[in-house]
Amino acid sequence: MSAFIPTVYCNLFGHDYKVTKKVTYHVKEYTCKHCKKQLTTNSNGNLIELTPKFREINAILERIHNSRKQRSKEKLITSSIY
Repeated sequence: MSAFIPTVYCNLFGHDYKVTKKVTYHVKEYTCKHCKKQLTTNSNGNLIELTPKFREINAILERIHNSRKQRSKEKLITSSIY
């Protein structure tokens, strides 16, 4: 019965999505505060359901994004030294 109430709430009033993970500057993962439905942004910027395939894609994007950010930070440090 308790799982039924958030679903009814979202059906009546709509979802209340909060950002749960910032994958890159443009790609984020969202979760509904009430029914726990998860969404992410696709390549066009639209919200789509977070499937295992998109979860894997986001993990790879996050790894690439973080390594580029780290390299950029290291370049900034070495260029400020000289």
